[in-house]
Amino acid sequence: MSVALAPSRTAAHASLVSRLTPASLQALPAVYVHPGQQLVSADVGVLTTILGSCVAVCLHDAKLRVGGLNHFLLPNKCGPGDVAGRYAPSAIEELVDGMLACGCAQTRLVAQIVGGASVLAAFGESKDHLGLKNVAAAHDVLASYGIPIIGADTGGTRGRKLVFAPRDGATFVQRLGAGA
Repeated sequence: MSVALAPSRTAAHASLVSRLTPASLQALPAVYVHPGQQLVSADVGVLTTILGSCVAVCLHDAKLRVGGLNHFLLPNKCGPGDVAGRYAPSAIEELVDGMLACGCAQTRLVAQIVGGASVLAAFGESKDHLGLKNVAAAHDVLASYGIPIIGADTGGTRGRKLVFAPRDGATFVQRLGAGA
């Protein structure tokens, strides 16, 4: 199963993105974003990652056609000597800072959140697993920046492949595993 998330609130932008299909997105040159990393780009192409309990936040500025994606692993704040990109608060801060450094306006940024599954059977469908804590952390940090969340594909028990077109804000999510 795959899900294409809504990329924008504007009609003109939605029209542009509606021309992008999952096949056309996956045919573009891709850059893989590893856990703990973030990337901001205005290039034609896609950013991609694989998520389990981790979460990716996709930010987009439709006016400048710039987007960014991070991939964080943990919901709490990082400590001294930790890799900042592995933790929700600092990973999202780095992503926002990267967008602003490219000339984006914080007031134009919109977000999509993907991931946060409970992929280990031992954890079952608990309402308190790491994936859901990561999703909640993303919501909290984005709210602190005043960035609206316009799309989400989170939770469940299966991992996801995420494909994000930074210029257009289009997001394609493919569920992984049995019955995907």
